[in-house]
Order: sequence, then structure tokens, then C-alpha cells
Amino acid sequence: MTQSWTPDADSGITIEQITAGGHDFEVATAGSGDHLALCLHGFPELHYSWRHQMPVLAAMGYRVWAPNLRGYGASYRPAAMADYRVPRLLEDVAALVDASGASKLTLIAHDWGGALAWFFAIRKIRPVERMVVMNLPHPACLNAALRHWPQRRRSWYMAFFQLPVLPERMLLRGNGAGLRRAFRDMAIDKSRFPDAVLDVYARAAAEPGALTAMINWYRAAFRYRADMDVGTGMVDVPVLQIWGEADTALGLETLDGTDRYVPQLTQRRLPGVSHWVQQEAPEAVNAILAEWLPPAHG
Repeated sequence: MTQSWTPDADSGITIEQITAGGHDFEVATAGSGDHLALCLHGFPELHYSWRHQMPVLAAMGYRVWAPNLRGYGASYRPAAMADYRVPRLLEDVAALVDASGASKLTLIAHDWGGALAWFFAIRKIRPVERMVVMNLPHPACLNAALRHWPQRRRSWYMAFFQLPVLPERMLLRGNGAGLRRAFRDMAIDKSRFPDAVLDVYARAAAEPGALTAMINWYRAAFRYRADMDVGTGMVDVPVLQIWGEADTALGLETLDGTDRYVPQLTQRRLPGVSHWVQQEAPEAVNAILAEWLPPAHG
């Protein structure tokens, strides 16, 4: 497996191979200190999706790790669909936290990474200081929205991903044209997704077995539904929810009722911004992060 991204020399970002829980992960790192900001990407992204936020977080005093999660990039890629069950994915997050040796943890997450962050906090897998989730609703709120047709219609691709082989072929054919469209067609500001950016994602997904591993996250979630149990759903740490309002995959109604589960909730909505919020509106997202997150010390 080849390195999926080479950061700019002046970015302060380094790509490292880090062993956690007995598995190797390709991790983009920046900054130093005892307070870890762990950035969890979504589908079909990579640690590359945090390239705009990592220098800002490092300048605030955080040690920033943005791993390619299980199955992505040059990280550990098991072959079995069951290896992508949510409990296995959460074990990876915990293992990365433990491997860092940091005494404080802030989770920053988007899309599927956001789902992991919610479950990580709900299940109290490790202590969390604060949490930032971008364009992924609290799982109980998503479940409520999925009982109604508008969100079911938006989530059609999840059912499509249950098919064998066909989703991979459709997304990869034509030099990854389908995967490229997933970014550019959903984006409002398409200038944020030039060919050079989309090439990074398309090359990584075209690695042998990579796209199947990525889609297996959806297949395992569908087949092992008990893994998605939210329990009480309560999150007892401060949470910042950043939301691009022009998200065509997740409706604004999925935000309804979040405060019932998150007493310390702050929401920031960005009109005219798509699902790819931290890549499409990095200046706005970075300003919100700098305002809401306290500087890290130690």
C-alpha cells in the first residue's frame, strides 16, 4: 500500500505509520503536547480531508492526529466484512488514543467518523474533554429521521451499498469518475474540489481491496444492527455540531432533538455549504473551531 498523500513542506504535517492495537495506521500528524485532537474522517475520504484544520489546531497547542481509518489508505485493511463492524472500529479509535499516550482527548469528526465519535462518547470508551462533529447527526436523531420518507430517500445509497461488487465497479470505472462525482456533484463551491484534490481520493480508493473495505463499513452496519444500539444516547461532554446546510445526504431535520441527548450542545450552521463542510468552507470552519475550542496546554 502506498502513501496516499504527501503534505506540503510548509504545512507542519507529517505522515507516520503508527501501530495501535496491533494494527498499523497511516496517520497525518502535526503539533505536540499532551492534549490529543483526534480527527476522524468519513466516506470516501482520508486523513487528507483534515489538511485545512490540522495546522490551525496545532497552532492552538494540540497534538493533532488524523488517521486513515481501518480499510483506508495505507492503514490496516482486513478482508472480512465483519472486521468493519462498529465495535471493531471503536476499538481502533481507543487503540490510537492509547498509543498517543496523551492525557487529554478532543474528538473532531465528520460523516462516518462522526458516527464513531458519537458512539465513542455515548459508550464512554475513553474520557473525552470535548467533541466536534461535522455533518453527522446524533444516531438517535438519525434513526428518528429515517422513519420518514425524506431522509430515507436521501439515504438510498446505503441500500445500494449492500449489493456485492456493483457499487465498487460503478464508483471506480472511468478512473474513479463515480467517486469523483460524489464530491464534486454534492459540493456547492466546486472550485474546492479540483482534479488534483479528487485524484488523491480516487487513487487511494483504486488500491487493491480499498473500496470494498470502505463500503464494508456500510455493509457491516446493515448486517449487524445491534452494533448500532444507542442506549440512552446521552453525551455528557461539551459538543460542537458544525453543519453545512446544503447537505443533500442528510436533511436539517436530522438535527431535531439533539439537545435532548447533549445537554452541553453548541450548533453552528453554514448556509450554502455542502456535506463536505470542512473542505468546502475551511475558513469558516477554522474560525468556529478557534472560537469554541480552548487552547491546549501541556
